[in-house]
Amino acid sequence: MLHLHGARFPDPGHPYGSFGSYPQPPLGAGHLSVEYDPRPSAVREARAEVRRQLEGWGLADRDELVDVAELLVSELATNAVRHSASRFGLTLFAAHGILRCEVRDGGCRVPLVLDAGASESGRGMFLVDALSRRWGCHQDGPGKTVWFELGTCGSDDCGFKPW
Repeated sequence: MLHLHGARFPDPGHPYGSFGSYPQPPLGAGHLSVEYDPRPSAVREARAEVRRQLEGWGLADRDELVDVAELLVSELATNAVRHSASRFGLTLFAAHGILRCEVRDGGCRVPLVLDAGASESGRGMFLVDALSRRWGCHQDGPGKTVWFELGTCGSDDCGFKPW
């Protein structure tokens, strides 16, 4: 099992997830970092990039992993476009049975986990919280980075939460 030091796990009762120290990606990880302009089509582009990268890393045989990673990146990218109105960056790391996805933007608004309810919006962080192994947010200079992790090995030990 991978042990990441300095991590604070999200408290399900806390609307902000995890803050403070966050785990660094393991050395030797597969890595991708892409910047996007704050336009709605960038969300679609980020989803497509996640699929391409996971295919390139040989992780596309886990359809549920690819689908969940695309969905959650889409939610974080949508939040960046809607709430920060700044360029945003997508960074992916994969190693040791963990896929870590980060979305960095210039906004300072902290993401909230809201009750899914029946509303048309506001479910993004609820999905991130429900489907990821863990997630968090940290201040990144004038902006913030919201991240989540998924297990890539397909066993319960990886922490992947299947639907």
